[in-house]
Amino acid sequence: MKHLTLLSLALTLIAICDAKSSYQSVLQHSRIRGRQHGPNVCAMQMIQGTNKKYLTNCKQWYHRKICGKPTVISYECCPGYEKLPGEKGCPAALPLVNIYNTLGVVGATTTKMYSERAQLREEIEGPGSFTFFAPSNEAWAALPTEILDALVSNVNIELLNALHYHMVNRRLTSEELKHGSSFPSMYQDFNVHIHHYPNGIVTVNCARLVKTDQHATNGIVHVVDRVITAITNDVHSFIDTDENLDTLRTAVAAAGLTSMLESDGHYTVFAPTNEAFEKIPPEMLNRILGDPVALKDLLNYHILKNMHCSESIVSGTPMETLQGTVLEVGCDGSEMTLNGKAIIEKRDQLGTNGVVHFINELLIPDSAKTLLELAQGSVVTTATKMFVDAGLKAHLIGSEPLTLLAPQNEAFKDGVRMTDQLKRLLRNHILKEQLSSKSLYHGQELETLGGMKLRVFVYRNSLCIENSCIAAHDKTGRFASMFTVDKVLTPPMGTIMDVLKADDRFSLLVGAIQTAGMTELMNQAGPHTVFAPTNDAFSALPKADLNRLMGNPQELASVLKYHMGKEILVSGGVGSHTRLKPLHGDKLELNMWRTEKNQTVYVNKVPVVEADLMATNGVVHAVGAIIKPLPPKVDREQADSPIRTDSAIRTDSRIGVRNDDLFQKIRNSHSSRTMTRMQ
Repeated sequence: MKHLTLLSLALTLIAICDAKSSYQSVLQHSRIRGRQHGPNVCAMQMIQGTNKKYLTNCKQWYHRKICGKPTVISYECCPGYEKLPGEKGCPAALPLVNIYNTLGVVGATTTKMYSERAQLREEIEGPGSFTFFAPSNEAWAALPTEILDALVSNVNIELLNALHYHMVNRRLTSEELKHGSSFPSMYQDFNVHIHHYPNGIVTVNCARLVKTDQHATNGIVHVVDRVITAITNDVHSFIDTDENLDTLRTAVAAAGLTSMLESDGHYTVFAPTNEAFEKIPPEMLNRILGDPVALKDLLNYHILKNMHCSESIVSGTPMETLQGTVLEVGCDGSEMTLNGKAIIEKRDQLGTNGVVHFINELLIPDSAKTLLELAQGSVVTTATKMFVDAGLKAHLIGSEPLTLLAPQNEAFKDGVRMTDQLKRLLRNHILKEQLSSKSLYHGQELETLGGMKLRVFVYRNSLCIENSCIAAHDKTGRFASMFTVDKVLTPPMGTIMDVLKADDRFSLLVGAIQTAGMTELMNQAGPHTVFAPTNDAFSALPKADLNRLMGNPQELASVLKYHMGKEILVSGGVGSHTRLKPLHGDKLELNMWRTEKNQTVYVNKVPVVEADLMATNGVVHAVGAIIKPLPPKVDREQADSPIRTDSAIRTDSRIGVRNDDLFQKIRNSHSSRTMTRMQ
């Protein structure tokens, strides 16, 4: 029975946590969290060091944080209920009295006092069906002194009008307060504006409802956390009349956005102040202001598609802008944040068609930036400096449609000096068209400024251009794009045979290829991946075995073809248990082993000593030993590990591999040398 009860609770919580809910779902979740303390008890979360309390939702309950700050759990009577002496929980419904007396019951005593002073008492004690959005005592205390003085000095007009604006001449429960709805107030029918957010927060004119659904005989009371004022202007009016937004006003007019900001809608505008514009380098600012496309992108990046009051934000949330990308709107304690920065200096300037938040830092989307600006302040600063030093700055700040392949900082060795060869190499890091990585396909060829054709390789978990693999999301600028890549590009320089002949480490391999009659194969179109044994790998074989191998071209060709795959596989395409079909034999099994400082490819447990020597017909990886087939039965953990145990070595020396005498000799020679060292 106990297990059934726990299962029932778990299923109930899952249903609520999964629901796309508003206030009532959050209230129900708080009830479930509080019911161990008795009937009609709600769990509340209060931000430490403040008096701000929230009903709890799933995420907040498990994280125990709101706006990044720890919370304290308290258990209180749910709306509409009260405690009884000697009884558990909150078993009694609050007495149903008129609105005036309900104000006292729910703790809105300052609103009750001002209602009497403004001669509103008789109205809210009498017959009718009203909704009263009653400011809490703290809300009145937070009102600027000059505004409060103006209200209480003229109670029969100003104060009465202000209170009437908090009232609607009909009963509205929280369920009826729909997102984006408006209702005529009892002050000259000026609308109050409701927003009911998915996280359960409900606001009226950006004031949060902190106690809802307090029923009365003649209506209903919702306690709110601030005094609200009548809204008569659209969001453009704030921009048009505030002298701190002069630059923004000019920019909005130049971009043709005035009519949109005057139209019906529910926008959130993060309005950069004059100071925010002044922080931008003049050259960059003038370029954007003089480019209608970039300017429109810049401004639309400051406008959300939906309206968000500051009180609706309780954690960082990505929100879509009119520009098409997202901003992370969050909070840090009492501060509202944008992309993690507390740059909002004035909040919740409410208009008839949205809300304006003033910010002191300009937000510049990638789509308004040049290549040089995209690269600044990122993980490719070393490459950026080198492109400039190589005389390529004009391409980075110009209007050409290009794509920059920018290696990460760690791809460069310390003390790299600019040379003519490096300048040519860097030109081959710039493609002659603006691309998206999502449009690239396997086998595609991309032309560079240096005149080379670079190949695209698509693997299961990586996308590579020659040996360089894309390491981050694209950055798409005004005219050009930037791909962050993990390595400095090494364009192909001749066929596989040319690569081997140009490297003294492979002189024995070149001779073996010629002996085996494979020179033409190494020069053919391919594509091939060659695991090229170095001279040290051949020299490690017993001399008699090496001589026997070199004297048998057919067997030599079989060994060499086991070192060749039928496709191009660069190191960035190697994952866990990557398999490659060789030209001779069953399979090659590759793994990538990573440490804090580097990563190494292993093929059949043989380490690759240098990877990604690119050729026009394939790629060469240097290996320090002759590659042997893996035993047919081997413990998977041993197969994955490049470290050979004693038992694994003994097992290798005992198990025959595919009845291949040549590989058995090579295996035995490795094992005998290892056993000699162990003795």
